[in-house]
This record gives sequence, C-alpha cells and structure tokens, in this order.
Amino acid sequence: MSAQLPACQLLERYYGQAARLWPVAPPEETWLLTHSTAMVSDNVALRQQWQASERLAVSPFEPFDYLPEGQVVLFWPKAHQLGKWWLEWLCHVLPDNTPLDIVGEHQGGIKRVPKMLDELGMSCDKLDNARRCSLFATRTVKREAPDSAWQTFDALDMRLVSHPGVFGHGKVDEGTQLLLQALEEALPKKTLKVLDMGCGDGIISAWLAKRGHVVTAVDVSAFAAEACRRTLHENELKGTVLESNVYSALEGERFDVIISNPPFHQERDISYGPSTRLIDEAAEHLCAKGQLILVANAFLPYPERLQHALGEFETLSDNRRFRVYRAFK
Repeated sequence: MSAQLPACQLLERYYGQAARLWPVAPPEETWLLTHSTAMVSDNVALRQQWQASERLAVSPFEPFDYLPEGQVVLFWPKAHQLGKWWLEWLCHVLPDNTPLDIVGEHQGGIKRVPKMLDELGMSCDKLDNARRCSLFATRTVKREAPDSAWQTFDALDMRLVSHPGVFGHGKVDEGTQLLLQALEEALPKKTLKVLDMGCGDGIISAWLAKRGHVVTAVDVSAFAAEACRRTLHENELKGTVLESNVYSALEGERFDVIISNPPFHQERDISYGPSTRLIDEAAEHLCAKGQLILVANAFLPYPERLQHALGEFETLSDNRRFRVYRAFK
C-alpha cells in the first residue's frame, strides 16, 4: 500500500484504488488527497493544499450548501468532545440519513465511537479494522447546529471562550502564563501594533488589547480563530482575527512586536515547521527595531534558530520548564 498513515492504510484496504472520498478533519496525506473529491477542515494550510489540487476545501465556519460527491469519512480526533462536535456538525449540515464512515486509530479513542453514536441516536456498523485502526459506518440524524462544545471560563481578570479543537482547551497553560508575566515588564508603556501568532483561544490577544495595543491575531485553525473572536467579543475588546498559515494572510504587513506561544506538535509528532517559519520570516514582518517575543519548552532548539535568523537575543524568563525569548530586528 502507498499510504503512510495507519488510518489511510485501512481506508485504502477497504475502499481500494477506486476510492472517491469526502474526508472531514483529515490528516496531511498524499493518498487521501489523490482519492478525495473535496474536504472539510478547520486547518487553512490543509485546505490550501486541496485547493491547489483543484479540489473543494471548506471550513466548518463557512456557509455550507454542498452535497458530498463521494463517501463522507470523518477522521476521529484525539479530543473526544471535538469528535462529538464534528458528528453533530455533520448531522446539522448534511441531509438526514447521509452515509457517514468514521475512521481512527485505537490509541486515538476510535473504540469509543460506538458508544458515542448510541448516545446521539445514530446507527453503528463496524466495517473493518487493521493497523490498530477501526472503520465504522453510520448515517446522519438531523440536528441543530452544535454549540455545546464551546466553553467559557474566567482567568486573568477576563472571560475566555474555548473550544476542544484548540490547544490548551479550557485553561491558561503554564507557558502562556510565564509569557504574560514577562510581557508585563518587557513591553513599553505605549500603544504598539502587535501580532499574536498562533492565537489559540485569544488569551494573549485579549490581554494585549485590554492594555490598549492594536492587535492582529492569526491561527492556522478556524476553531482557534473563532474562539479568539468570541474571547475578544466577551471582553468588549477590539482586534483583527485571521486564519493564516503562519504569515500567509498578512501580505507584508509589519508590526512593532510579534508575540507567540508556538506549537511544536503535529498530531503526535514533533514538528518545527510553523515555529521555524515564525522565526525565520519574522524580520520581514517587523518594523525597524521591532521585537519577536516567544515562549517555548526549555528543551526546544529555538536559541540556535533565533541566533541564525535575528542575531542577538535574550532570555526574559526561565522557570526550567519554559523559557521566554526576545530578539530584536
């Protein structure tokens, strides 16, 4: 088989080379792209890959008026509540009784799907299992638009809105807390044009906007962008929020400060791709004497990257688990 990911190997085994799929929340996979008619994903970078291959690719937050051309397959996510959200969303946007298959790895929680389908009043048939993955079949049951997954909580004297599709769902992670403590001292007491790269739930964006800065927030995830918009709205704060594959949506715009708690995981693998682009391309998006400030796990090799891309840098804070770095253009 040509597919590399176990779930896609199972799909290739079951559907064969004549497969015409309509994947929902898919991984990055060449075989899947080749055998897809269209796709739905929160990830703008993945959508751009499908669009570059002249295939329809849509966000779950866009108006939806499409009928699937091919078998709908939901890739079950690690976050159980996110999987439930996708099921409810599919039941809302697709015609009643639309065939829907669900695939995933056993270590990712796919074995919990039959119970979830039963709770939602949906049928369940097991189609196949191999490569420590399972494939289930069900049919949609018409539902209202899902909204129960959104969680609101209070932290840092703000009201924050979170979604299970976003990193750090429902809490302020330790790295972000250390970053904000460092920013309190590091940022000058004047209005700055600031970019929050990888905005997540909008915690950093709201914190900055509350202090009077002009904030642009970007994230590759539509869930994150929507959560950030809701967080700003809940706190009656202003900011521009964009879906962006690192700097792709910014068209040469420049900022006084770029701030980030960048991800380094893609699914279960360590991936430095986005964070490498964040650092390497920062100078192109900073004003003269602009700053890049980021927080990272202490073991990550960012000092070498910062040195190579921007020259001198300093460590603003270090609690042994996380470090906050600052580099100047």
